[in-house]
Amino acid sequence: MTSSLPRRLLAEFLGTGLLVAVVVGSGIAAQRLSPDDVGLQLLENSLATTFGLAALILMFGPVSGAHFNPVVSIADWFLGRRSGKGLPVPDLGAYVVAQVAGGVAGAVLANAMFEVDQAISTKDRLGGGHLLSEVVATAGLVALIFALVRSNRGALAAPTVGIYIGAAYWFTSSTSFANPAVTVGRIFSDTFAGIAPASAPAFIAMQVVGMAVAILVVLALYPDAGEKADDVVVPHSS
Repeated sequence: MTSSLPRRLLAEFLGTGLLVAVVVGSGIAAQRLSPDDVGLQLLENSLATTFGLAALILMFGPVSGAHFNPVVSIADWFLGRRSGKGLPVPDLGAYVVAQVAGGVAGAVLANAMFEVDQAISTKDRLGGGHLLSEVVATAGLVALIFALVRSNRGALAAPTVGIYIGAAYWFTSSTSFANPAVTVGRIFSDTFAGIAPASAPAFIAMQVVGMAVAILVVLALYPDAGEKADDVVVPHSS
């Protein structure tokens, strides 16, 4: 059965929103539970994100594919456009709007659940290592998704993508945002997981660069990857 566009947009809005709520909410909880141990805070935050992301992909994937990420949606459109697969341009624009709106709503929800002030983040993340990390983290994420789909292992996306993001919290100095919608959402929480507005544009720019790198890698390894674009991130009706 084909999912209508409104249903898919609702899934992308809710999925992205809940993802940001997981990231921000677990960051707040970690900061409160382990106030004197930043390493333990990061461990708690990364584990919650790993399991939360996997669960959300399983929940919403059958409806929208569980992109939850503008760079994933853009790569899906770009790689599938020649074969008539993947997201058409109008759907792509709608997906991105739903994802960004969901990201902001998720941060507001997390703030409300933990009764912290609804405030813009003051956490500066503009280091050169942070920006390089966003290229690496985003490239790895997008390449992983398309490799799984192209090799007919999309059913493994939920645990695999969750595990990758959890690992990337640790092997990147930026803690792996790897998602423009999540980046925008995290502006709206002045907490452990927040990012200052001045840092966000550079993060997003590097995420786009990472997406471009991933597309080149995918095309080199799997020249016909676009044929499977309808199954990104997981098989669904669209």
